[in-house]
Amino acid sequence: MFYSSGNYEAFARPRKPAGVEEKTAWFVGSGLSAMAAAAFLIRDGQMSGGKITILERLKLPGGALDGIKEPERGFVIRGGREMEDHFECLWDLFRSIPSIEVDGASVLDEFYWLNKDDPNYSLQRVTENQGQDAHTEGLLTLSDKAQKDLIRIFLATREEMENKRINEVFSEDFLKSNFWLFWRTMFAFEEWHSALEMKLYLHRFIHHIGGLADFSTLKFTKYNQYESLVLPLHKWLTDQGVTFQYDTEVTDIDFHITAEHKQATRIHWVREGAVGAVALGPDDLVMVTIGSLTENSDNGDHHTPAKLDEGPAPAWDLWRRIAAKDPSFGRPDVFGAHIPQTKWESATVTALDARIPAHIQRICKRDPFSGKVVTGGIVTAKDSNWLMSWTVNRQPHFKQQPKDQIVVWLYSLFGEVPGDYVDKPMQYCTGEEITQEWLYHLGVPVADIPELAANGAKCVPVMMPYVTSFFMPRQAGDRPDIVPHGALNFAFIGQFAETPTRDCVFTTEYSVRTAMEAVYQLLAIERGVPEVFNSTYDIRTLLASTNRLRDGQQLGLPGPALLRKHLLKKVSSTQIGELLREFHLIPD
Repeated sequence: MFYSSGNYEAFARPRKPAGVEEKTAWFVGSGLSAMAAAAFLIRDGQMSGGKITILERLKLPGGALDGIKEPERGFVIRGGREMEDHFECLWDLFRSIPSIEVDGASVLDEFYWLNKDDPNYSLQRVTENQGQDAHTEGLLTLSDKAQKDLIRIFLATREEMENKRINEVFSEDFLKSNFWLFWRTMFAFEEWHSALEMKLYLHRFIHHIGGLADFSTLKFTKYNQYESLVLPLHKWLTDQGVTFQYDTEVTDIDFHITAEHKQATRIHWVREGAVGAVALGPDDLVMVTIGSLTENSDNGDHHTPAKLDEGPAPAWDLWRRIAAKDPSFGRPDVFGAHIPQTKWESATVTALDARIPAHIQRICKRDPFSGKVVTGGIVTAKDSNWLMSWTVNRQPHFKQQPKDQIVVWLYSLFGEVPGDYVDKPMQYCTGEEITQEWLYHLGVPVADIPELAANGAKCVPVMMPYVTSFFMPRQAGDRPDIVPHGALNFAFIGQFAETPTRDCVFTTEYSVRTAMEAVYQLLAIERGVPEVFNSTYDIRTLLASTNRLRDGQQLGLPGPALLRKHLLKKVSSTQIGELLREFHLIPD
């Protein structure tokens, strides 16, 4: 396997791998990573879909990419996915998956046209004082000290950031800035999370600094991620003959391990209460999604709080059993044994009363019923005790959603403290109480909140014990390589597998990248995996980001005025000076 960039590799078709006709493939889990890997096996590995089986503990595919209407509770989305131009592996996949919305188009075509016609951006990113504009004016408010913090972490080695928390490497100046407010609420970082992941995000998304305050660099699907991404991919795979075996909990995998080689030899499962297994030979590939950010999620309803489920977690327990067999299989407890640090709660509010959309429109400055971009990303109530953020995507967000309803998604980073309207922590609140707190920060008159929350909305809270587990401080080896050294017929995929690239977790791109790397290595496919977008090495991106990090303030040159004037004149006459002027870092 190798990495590539440019059209030469992007448009080339690999030849059929030797011996692929004799191979079969088994997947543990049916999330995006597993389905993507199955698609790459078929498209690039030219494996027959009839030789691929996907084992799934639940009764439907998609993993964390969800979106469903529950008959009694209402619409439910545990989270949303922010996407961008440079998810190279994701778009490489979906260029090949037919749209189920637009005849003759791919999912990528549909997505591309949608975001061309209706580009995303926010008109009000932050509120305070019950729905009033916080007047951040798009400024990042980074002091000189905070700017130096960012530069120091950006230039540090990965090893220097291992096992360190964000609040260990950034000063209070930085943690009080608008930059951190925008960043933490956009990506769901806490101060105790991994400094290494923060560094990787800075490098991966340096080209988004300019859009941090208004989300102008983000793109979203037409509907929820399940209907827009999972369903067309699932349909294509089943049309190719792939078997999805639901209600099947994989409990263990056997390996034959020697000093030189490692081979998966048997998959054990319980299906519909019956114990089963399959033996694996050298030509039987198995790809395992390890860990799970949505494991043990619990849904409440409008009158019932979601519960924190700290009991047995099948996906994590499976990884623990696997990891006990070889040191190269990772250390799951680095991520999955810290529920107080990895949990938070989200909620889906379905607005039934016409008074609520009017308040949404006052803040987002767009008609929520237009079918186009509404909030353009999350709106954060900066003075919320819960640090609540909420968003309204294009409506309808579900195909079966009535035209007079609006679906809202919200989450809070501080779920263990009392709210501002509701005097209890979010994690103990019913859907009705969460709606009350949201309506308060939306600016609904206080006298109207109880009745409107009770009769004008339906809310489903969701508690997720492991939702930010991949952000826990870590070091090399905590996540296993996608294909461990010596592995003959197996790979680890998903958010807890380690790609050697500069990519970062908590993205759809990471799931698809690990899938592509697994398939390309196991089948020796002669096509390059797209490299991570190289904005971190682009001088134009770095200069533009410098301008934004300084809130447009030009660079100061050292020394006395006469010397500064002389240096500026010398620099201005060079290509460097031209670039500095282009990005407004020195005077024209």
